[in-house]
Amino acid sequence: MKPKLLYIGNKLSKHGITVTSIETLGTLLENDGYEVFYASSYKNKLLRLFDMLFKTFYYRKKIDYVLIDTYSTYNFWYAFLVSQLCRILKLKYIPKLHGGDLPNRLKKSPKLCQMIFKNAYLNVAPSAYLLEAFSHKGFARIEYIPNTVELINYQFKKRTQLQPRLLWVRSFASIYNPQMAIEVFDELKKDYPHASLCMVGPDKDGTFEKVRQLAHKKHLDVLFTGKLSKKDWINISQQYDIFINTTHFDNTPVSVIEAMALGLPIVSTNVGGISYLLENEKTALLVPDRDTQAMVAAVKRILSDAHLSDYMMHNAYELVQDFDWNKVKRLWNALLI
Repeated sequence: MKPKLLYIGNKLSKHGITVTSIETLGTLLENDGYEVFYASSYKNKLLRLFDMLFKTFYYRKKIDYVLIDTYSTYNFWYAFLVSQLCRILKLKYIPKLHGGDLPNRLKKSPKLCQMIFKNAYLNVAPSAYLLEAFSHKGFARIEYIPNTVELINYQFKKRTQLQPRLLWVRSFASIYNPQMAIEVFDELKKDYPHASLCMVGPDKDGTFEKVRQLAHKKHLDVLFTGKLSKKDWINISQQYDIFINTTHFDNTPVSVIEAMALGLPIVSTNVGGISYLLENEKTALLVPDRDTQAMVAAVKRILSDAHLSDYMMHNAYELVQDFDWNKVKRLWNALLI
């Protein structure tokens, strides 16, 4: 019989927020035979925290592990408080590390980080980037288990005669710099009047309205879809030829992994853990953070160099096989059973 888990994280998709690991990985673990309890789906942050703490106490005698999605910003405090309650209750807890800015949290809050990560049963890093950052800080209880997708749900499209049809998929938040996608599109239209841009994702911090206004100011016809189901945005992706990732901070973004699975050539800012995931001119083209002109040039290069585009799409699809749930679940089973 497989262990019982309490999964702590932001289970907020019913409120229009992007699906996160608690819902994707949690469901995959359930489908693989684990019994999983969850906290929390409250939209109010304080209620969410109370629910996390309450359920940790309530399920303390029914579970074998507490899995905690751990981020660098205000969600860090959820992880801190839940982890310390786990210590008091003598529960085995496993922080699942997220976010390209988490290494900065190690620097800003060293004592708090020691209290969380040194006392964990194990820390799970979904990228070599975070694995290296935590190892360098002396955290020995850490293991690499990558973010995962079910490749069976993604239809690879062999793209030929690429067109300047750009796809951007992320929450509208300042750290993901969606304004850069508008600026890239604006520059690209000067040489490719028929270019198009689709931006998929919900608003997270009020950034969406700023992006919409910027597109209106520049007289750009951008397709804003809002939040879509996984199935719907995958269907839309078939109409586009290049995936752009404009973020300021990143770890191992699932949307980029999904783009590889769908056969979309990728142009990304080279920040955080991106260079640990993607190799420039092999699986993607990488450009400096905030460098609109460099991203425009990279998009044009993909459009003009069919050999390079085919080479990157092929290599990216080979790479994404390592993220398939059928492989990744073996790592979780080895850790939990």
